[in-house]
Amino acid sequence: MKKCVILAAVLFSGILTAQETKPELETVGNKVKATYYYDNGRIQQEGFFKDGKLDGVWVSYDENGNKTVEGEYTEGLKTGKWMFFNEKNLSEVAYVNSKVSSVKNLQKNPVANRN
Repeated sequence: MKKCVILAAVLFSGILTAQETKPELETVGNKVKATYYYDNGRIQQEGFFKDGKLDGVWVSYDENGNKTVEGEYTEGLKTGKWMFFNEKNLSEVAYVNSKVSSVKNLQKNPVANRN
């Protein structure tokens, strides 16, 4: 329960921060691409709106430019598989109509990160 509360607080604070900054908007076909930035100039999150609703792929990044979340909206609802990234873990959360239908904790492959 404590983890759920912490996660909700983190997600909620990210939404508030994004709403405080004005996004860069660009028309792409029948959608509007919105890009929000941190004060340091890096992208905070980017994704699409269609008819005023979140629609399509949205990606969030931390202040260092590392991807933290990637998921998809359909007509304002979370749908499909969302990926949550951090330094040690990768989690896959499946959504149906913005409701969690399954959660998988995946282990990052340390060999794939070596260069």
